[in-house]
Amino acid sequence: MGTFVIRRLLYMIPTLFAISLVSFVIIQLPPGDFLSAYIAELSSQGESVDPAQVEALEARYGLGEPFYVQYYKWISGILLHGDFGESFKLGRPVSSLIWERIGLTCFLAISTLLFSWAIAFPIGVYSAVRQNSIGDYVFTFIGFVGIATPNFLLALIFVWISFRYFGQSVSGLFSPEYAEAAWNLGKVMDLLSHLWIPMIVIGTAGTASLIRVLRANLLDELRKPYVVAARAKGLPEWRVILKYPVRMALSPFISTIGWILPTLIGGEVLVSIVLSLETTGPLLLSALMSQDMYLAGSFILILGTLTVIGTLISDLLLAWWDPRIRYQ
Repeated sequence: MGTFVIRRLLYMIPTLFAISLVSFVIIQLPPGDFLSAYIAELSSQGESVDPAQVEALEARYGLGEPFYVQYYKWISGILLHGDFGESFKLGRPVSSLIWERIGLTCFLAISTLLFSWAIAFPIGVYSAVRQNSIGDYVFTFIGFVGIATPNFLLALIFVWISFRYFGQSVSGLFSPEYAEAAWNLGKVMDLLSHLWIPMIVIGTAGTASLIRVLRANLLDELRKPYVVAARAKGLPEWRVILKYPVRMALSPFISTIGWILPTLIGGEVLVSIVLSLETTGPLLLSALMSQDMYLAGSFILILGTLTVIGTLISDLLLAWWDPRIRYQ
């Protein structure tokens, strides 16, 4: 196991380098750059552009230099000084913008993951044990609806119901009086009171998928000879099911750890926009649309790093959880 971990950690170095390089290339593929878009926006508003100001911006951000020079400046600043650059559009250090959002994003991701597990586990076990029962058919129908319904549409339904019947807004993660306040117990409680709607909306599709996977895996385990032998020995049914078959069928739950955060950010940007969530998704979308390369590239690099680390953690947990998995 130790050799496996060391080898995977060494593999992470070229992997992260490739992620940073590819992300920096991708955000520069559209024609033009931030400066040209900024000049076009000023011109469309009838404002004049000072050539001296343009030259100063080009020199400051190195926009007139070759791609590899810009990449070297960016990646060397990160590795040597922890400097992710400055956001062109917002005029603030990228690191401060990221850390403002990444904490809430991670908290929302972990909450959504726990919510998905808490709902999917009992329903998946019940559907497998009571196969072809009325309850199984009901949960299967609800699961298919959950998978087929876009999350942003579910978010719009929640917003409409809340405003139409309760006269309240469910947008954002904080009430207006706590949005800019320092962290205290009141702000934490306010966050928890606003968290449940985005948690349900974002976790719906993942929960439905986990239910189907757990049901299929558990049905496969329940038909194996060791389960038949355990029943023949007279063991209680709950012990027969929970001791080994459920444990073997739970591997998909652990394997979701590696991709839950990038899936949340990459796939739920529309939900974050609809619900006005103060997460990284809307900020990343804005950076990509405005070609704010330092902000967008840093976001993609951090998400790639979290994905690689999360995948390593999920692999190690799977080896610990399932004795059939061994790394030699």
